[in-house]
Amino acid sequence: MNGYLSLVLHAHLPYVRHPEHKEFLEEDWLYEAITETYIPLLEMFENLTRDRIQWNLTLTMSGTLVNMLNDSLLRERYIRHMDKLIEFCELEIERLKEYPDMLKVANHNLWFNKRAKSVYEDKYGRDLVGAFRKFQDQGNLEIIPVTATHGFLPLMKDYPEAVNAQIYMAKKDYQKNFNRDPKGIWLAECAYYPGQDKFLEKHGIRYFLVDAHGIMHSDPRPVYGIYSPVYTKNGVAAFARDLESSEQVWSSEIGYPGDGAYREFHKDAGYELDYEYVKPYLHSDGIRRNMGIKYHAITDKKGSFKACYDPDLAYGRAKEHAYNFVHNRSKQIEFLASKMKHRKPIVISPYDAELYGHWWYEGPIFLEWVFRATAESNFSTITPYQYLERYPTNQIVDVSMSSWGANGYYDVWIDGSNDYVYRHLHKATKKMIELANEREPVNELEYRALNQAARELLMAQTSCWEFIMFTGTMVGYAHKKISDHIHRLFKIYEDFKNGMLDESWINEIEYRDNIFPEIEYRMYRSDRL
Repeated sequence: MNGYLSLVLHAHLPYVRHPEHKEFLEEDWLYEAITETYIPLLEMFENLTRDRIQWNLTLTMSGTLVNMLNDSLLRERYIRHMDKLIEFCELEIERLKEYPDMLKVANHNLWFNKRAKSVYEDKYGRDLVGAFRKFQDQGNLEIIPVTATHGFLPLMKDYPEAVNAQIYMAKKDYQKNFNRDPKGIWLAECAYYPGQDKFLEKHGIRYFLVDAHGIMHSDPRPVYGIYSPVYTKNGVAAFARDLESSEQVWSSEIGYPGDGAYREFHKDAGYELDYEYVKPYLHSDGIRRNMGIKYHAITDKKGSFKACYDPDLAYGRAKEHAYNFVHNRSKQIEFLASKMKHRKPIVISPYDAELYGHWWYEGPIFLEWVFRATAESNFSTITPYQYLERYPTNQIVDVSMSSWGANGYYDVWIDGSNDYVYRHLHKATKKMIELANEREPVNELEYRALNQAARELLMAQTSCWEFIMFTGTMVGYAHKKISDHIHRLFKIYEDFKNGMLDESWINEIEYRDNIFPEIEYRMYRSDRL
């Protein structure tokens, strides 16, 4: 056995919950991820466990995602969403009964969505967090938290109380949901700045992940490059993303997901079919949207013609690509092992979890066959913490500032499209720190208001909003989310200062923005650093 492959899937969605509306378009992000990514992953875990295939995987689960998965309102809405989708799939079978190739896809769509609903409701009792926890307790899955609301820590570094709060809340929420202390953490956008590790060490975090250049540009340059962890001066291990294995999946040019046999993401029934026909299955606003019902293969990435999708052909292609991926990792790890003395190399391959299933429909099939093929290879899968247990002694370096994303140095999250938000976020942060440090609450309402102010700040700090502004998608919603959370914090600040808290309004926003039931505003106190 020459070395190790460590697959890391980053599962995160921004907190979107709108009880004030009967339906809300952006809540579909969660429903799509449940159906197309999280349930297929759980089914994959079940299959591998049943067949006694050795597997190890690291899964990050952000606090925003976990709290949405646990929310009774969103659970109920997901069932309603699936009932409507299944009804549409049944209607499609009748429409396409004279077209055998399309009918095959329609039957597949119906099977896929009925299975998802059954697994969600009957098998796991709507408790996907508990389902993932089961595999962690089994010893194959290592779940790690994310900075509490996916806050971008380098752009908070002037406010150490805010950095500390993001890590403290992530740990506290993780302990509640997974009944153990976290071993590692996913830093939002893999973003790191020198000195950040002291907050990780304070909360008992043993490791984090960065992009390759965060390690390669460290001082001194690591002896083993990116194929072994390093320690920061505070004793926290940093693992680096492997570029070679990432490119085979991520690359729009040579990546597997672009193969012509795979399902085309961008042709969806919600846009392709007659409007009056699909209208009853859209939201009440009647706006066309992705429904997740698709009939075409990629065919030719550069051409407009799209052949009918063949699920069996795509399944076979995913298996082929999995064996190719494992073959390439085998050669890579064999070469690395020949150059590394005293330890076996580890190849860290992190991806957004939603790539597998949502964006790349066949991704979970590919992953399952990666594990099956690895069982026959000259390397094995491992989690970062398992590797640290095998090799507890590592080089100490100063890890370089870095992030993943375009250009690798925060460019995506502080850009002309979004940089205006930080003056408002910083002002809100200062007000929260002031509230936390000024005086103790005199009654339960004041205590609740301070906790709600902390929630509003955490939700405003979600880095997804800046990313959405950068990419130019759903920009209005991103603007509104930040603005709403900051203005609620400002109102709490003014009302608290004036002794005029509005209990009915506090009740309303507690219900609307109800993340982190265990929140404690005192995490923003300066004496907690």
